[in-house]
Amino acid sequence: MGLYKRGTVWWMSFTHRGEQLRRSTETEDKKLAIKIFDKLKGEIAEGKWFEKQPCECKFKDLMAKYMEEYSSVNKAASSHKRDKSIVKPLLKGFGEIYLADITPAMVSAYKVQRRADGVSPRTINYELTVMSHAFNIATCEWELARDNPVKKVRKEKVNSTIERWLSFDEEERLLKASPKWLQDIIIFAISTGLRQSEILDLKWSQIDFNRRTITISEQKNHCIDTLPLNEMAIGVLQERHGVSTGLGDYVFPNTLNERKDARILLDAFYTAMRRAGIEDFRFHDLRHTFATRLVQNGVDLYTLQRLGRWKTVTMVQRYAHHNPESLRSGIEVMDSIRKPIITNLSQPL
Repeated sequence: MGLYKRGTVWWMSFTHRGEQLRRSTETEDKKLAIKIFDKLKGEIAEGKWFEKQPCECKFKDLMAKYMEEYSSVNKAASSHKRDKSIVKPLLKGFGEIYLADITPAMVSAYKVQRRADGVSPRTINYELTVMSHAFNIATCEWELARDNPVKKVRKEKVNSTIERWLSFDEEERLLKASPKWLQDIIIFAISTGLRQSEILDLKWSQIDFNRRTITISEQKNHCIDTLPLNEMAIGVLQERHGVSTGLGDYVFPNTLNERKDARILLDAFYTAMRRAGIEDFRFHDLRHTFATRLVQNGVDLYTLQRLGRWKTVTMVQRYAHHNPESLRSGIEVMDSIRKPIITNLSQPL
């Protein structure tokens, strides 16, 4: 029996029922580790130590199991692909560390380092969310960890109230700086509010030209939605359909008529952005442009929610400030309610 250090954490080596075991004290304090070890030895001597302990497992092993047995099975293909990119920096930070050695302080230090590297708060939160989810499953289902150190670490603050959208002048400059295939995608994105993955995944089988509708089936909430299309979107589709009929399934394919890679789209998009002299704008902001223009022209938030497939009205309330005039009809109801009373007051008794 004995205490030893693994990294900065003290571990215990002992024999129980003829089996040599090693368990973490989960502390860097030697005095506390001695007390924990003494208590464990006492329980073993009295025959009271029956707690099932987690096995030794490194973080890289947990993430490999998580990606294979959970992410690839339970998440949409786009989400699984995103998980792959999210896991890479996590493995650099924690890959060779045993799960029992990972502490909230280490997770917090990782978060600070990622921030110093210029990573956005939203991306850092994505990474912590995946890490936390993996630990939860490892604790509750796989019995690979005793607890989840990530849940004790605060997420980064994300300012989601400031949204960027294209002015009409910026849109014109961007379209002029784009090749024809990218023009089609930009116009279609602004006209429909579809996400990048939904546009790249879009197939002709989802388009109904007779009803002028589009069916979206692979979404975050796994619902199937059929939505109307406006003239601009229909125009793009009709033009592309004339060119693409019989050539492939995808509406916006690559040169081989297969699904276009997102990197190709984004490289072309940001090249056009630089040529147009437009800054601080992401492809996803085309979706914000769709929402902002609708609200600025009097579309109510409930309708916007349905058209953009946001899960709740709360998620679109950030656009409400774009159209304060839409509140006027509501407040003017008070005038019609009070008018008879005011009229009666003006009449002599």
